[in-house]
Amino acid sequence: MHDLKALREDPAWFDAGLARRGIAGVAERVLVQDARKREAQTRLQELQARRNAIAREIGQARRSGADSGVLEAESVALKADTEALEREAQDAERAVREILENLPNHLDPHVPPGRDEADNQVVKHWGTLPVFDFTPLQHFELGEKCGLMDFERAAKLAGSRFTVLRGGLARLERALGQFMIDLHTTEHGYVETSVPLLVNDATMYGTGQLPKFAEDLFKTTDGRWLIPTAEVPLTNLIAGEIVPANQLPIRLTALSECFRSEAGAAGRDTRGMLRQHQFRKVEMVSIVAATDSDAEHETMTRAAERVLELLELPYRRVLLCAGDTGFSAAKTFDLEVWLPGQQAWREISSCSNTRDFQARRMNARMRGVDGKTILPLHTLNGSGVAVGRALIAVMENHQQADGSIKVPAGLKTWMGGVEVVR
Repeated sequence: MHDLKALREDPAWFDAGLARRGIAGVAERVLVQDARKREAQTRLQELQARRNAIAREIGQARRSGADSGVLEAESVALKADTEALEREAQDAERAVREILENLPNHLDPHVPPGRDEADNQVVKHWGTLPVFDFTPLQHFELGEKCGLMDFERAAKLAGSRFTVLRGGLARLERALGQFMIDLHTTEHGYVETSVPLLVNDATMYGTGQLPKFAEDLFKTTDGRWLIPTAEVPLTNLIAGEIVPANQLPIRLTALSECFRSEAGAAGRDTRGMLRQHQFRKVEMVSIVAATDSDAEHETMTRAAERVLELLELPYRRVLLCAGDTGFSAAKTFDLEVWLPGQQAWREISSCSNTRDFQARRMNARMRGVDGKTILPLHTLNGSGVAVGRALIAVMENHQQADGSIKVPAGLKTWMGGVEVVR
């Protein structure tokens, strides 16, 4: 959510920020409705003052035995006018809110211009691309070859974009999630958290999923939503709260199931398990003072990179351009892992600084070190990392000629010493 006071003070600045996302002329629309609301509120105050005066005059007239009929008629008329103005003010306030809540976050000055992923900037490479003396297979070819990945029976159970894993691959997926959550809690300072997978409207609204992205979500018959990422409940833990400065930074992590309708992904990644309706992900969330969020963004991104390094997966860090940066984010680094079966880089983690955008939507703030000053909070979120995509990357990068998969050294503890999945 945007700061209406800042928009009023400098509408040109506000519009310039959104122009980087290709959005124009918003400030004027907001200010027209804001002026309408404020005018109605001013008139309401005037009418209320007159109604209070009339009430006193009616009382005096009745005490003195004078006729109060004219005053009472005026009071009835003023009541009708007051109710109409209250509706006018509410309608204008609703219009302002509807405009602001559907606007994306302002971008960080370092975000490069651009329309889509083709304009993103690669800022770092790590690792050496694997060289094979055979033609590397894609993950679904490997999974089906060893009989441990079953898409046909998953479709029988639930439809498309689901997968059944068995044996060594099911264990490998479980080991990856446990490895990541242990790494973040023991080395990176995150607190493991178990969260609800079902949340209410307010929780989805707080992190920016509602109202704009309802079609990308799954909703239950009783009005709750299946979480698309643990970012949603983790971040909303501070909704409506004033967090003391001495409790910051707050770093939380969760391994959870995630659910996405993939409404905008028709025809994309239909084979395999790159884009699923249900998947596991380790999520990282940081809640920090505004002065610390840039440094925290780097810290969080490095935590995700460490996962990939320990799994011996070549990756690159990408700074997203204006047109590819998500709704709530001010700045985002994507980590893309190399998939030799596809001969392509694919996203495996996305780490975003949302600044105070989500905190405003959640009405979350911090109390300064003086114990009195109320200040904005900044929230950040990042994948640490997507478990299913990590499974894909391990399978493709560590595959062997016979179709088996070598377990990375950093993962063997969580695999009970198993060195190869066959």
